[in-house]
Amino acid sequence: MFDLPASGDVFSIFLIFVRVGAALMLMPGFSEPYIFSRSRLLFALTVSFLLVGPLSPYLPPPPTEMADLILLIFGEALRGLFIGGATRLMFAALHIAGSTIAVQSGLATASVFDPNQSTQGTLPGNFLTTVAMVLLFVTDSHHMLLRGLIQSYAHLRTNDVLPVGDMAGFITRIVQHGFDIGVQMAAPLLLVGLLTNLAMGILNRLMPTFQVFFIALPLQLLLSFATLMLSFAAGLLIFFGFLESEFSILTQGG
Repeated sequence: MFDLPASGDVFSIFLIFVRVGAALMLMPGFSEPYIFSRSRLLFALTVSFLLVGPLSPYLPPPPTEMADLILLIFGEALRGLFIGGATRLMFAALHIAGSTIAVQSGLATASVFDPNQSTQGTLPGNFLTTVAMVLLFVTDSHHMLLRGLIQSYAHLRTNDVLPVGDMAGFITRIVQHGFDIGVQMAAPLLLVGLLTNLAMGILNRLMPTFQVFFIALPLQLLLSFATLMLSFAAGLLIFFGFLESEFSILTQGG
């Protein structure tokens, strides 16, 4: 026979739901616009029910004052938004790589709708983001995100004061490393583009009347696509290594 949860269990489920639900609002793979918000809420509620037992040692007893309850809920929501937002920022490295590739290959003016961001994006950026999102679930890397969210209770404790300085420092770290990873992923195309422009410049100096632009643009596109095809897998390996290491630091404190 099914037993109704006690009042303490209801409070624990609600408190877990606040952090998990806030994180899933921004976490890649779970917060995409094409996912129904009701499905996301139901998934967060189900996870909260399943975690009430394992996470009970990390949860405080129900507060007696309304002000303490509001502060507790507000703090858990901020922790969840921080984890989800930081993970979303890690995926921004793909957009940086895609924008760099688009500028170098001559595709910067070909903007298309990005369903992951609900805005206009470049073709290479959309391609990299879509493939990375597929690989996130195919390789079960989304389990890493969920496990990290659970492990965050040991590092970002509910009763502790929010480490605002550490949180701001980590966001700065992600932005810096995200730019580095984006440039690393686009480095082969940057090198090919530099050599192509150098060759076209020399050809233009040797033959001033030759229409270099009409030859350079198709050649630049062809070389960019060929280079992207050859370096695509290595670039995604770099990104997923960056995602794993930074998410581990985020949820486990190193």
